[in-house]
Amino acid sequence: MGKILPILMLALGAGAGIFGGKLMMPEPEPIATEEVATPKEAEPEEPSDVEYVKLNNQFVIPVIAEGRVISLVVLALTVEVKLGEREAVYAREPRLRDAFLQVMFDHANIGGFDGAFTNSSSMDTLRHALTTVAVESLGPSVKDVLITDIVRQDS
Repeated sequence: MGKILPILMLALGAGAGIFGGKLMMPEPEPIATEEVATPKEAEPEEPSDVEYVKLNNQFVIPVIAEGRVISLVVLALTVEVKLGEREAVYAREPRLRDAFLQVMFDHANIGGFDGAFTNSSSMDTLRHALTTVAVESLGPSVKDVLITDIVRQDS
């Protein structure tokens, strides 16, 4: 009897634990009967009324402090325009590059490329200014200017 009592207590304890667990278990959520979209249907569609024009060369912006270049910022830009406006962007690219460079020089001069230069507010300010001059240069066909690459090389 001395050997049976511990086994009996173990079995009763395990049974009570299982019973308590079943009692405390939440009810399963009902299974949705709606159709699940196939991966082909779930893919987002690209807007067909815009195209992206990557400018041919990168922009190199010097960051100057105390009269000397302390770093260089290299950017690559893409202009989002209405469909069919690609050639207009390339035809006006020299004027557009000049306007973009002026915006980026001004941004560098006010400290836009100092410290955590990729933070959201700094990048939004730069992106907005670039889009504004793009609209001034190319007209309302410009939807946005995208900063596709950016790097800062400190001296």
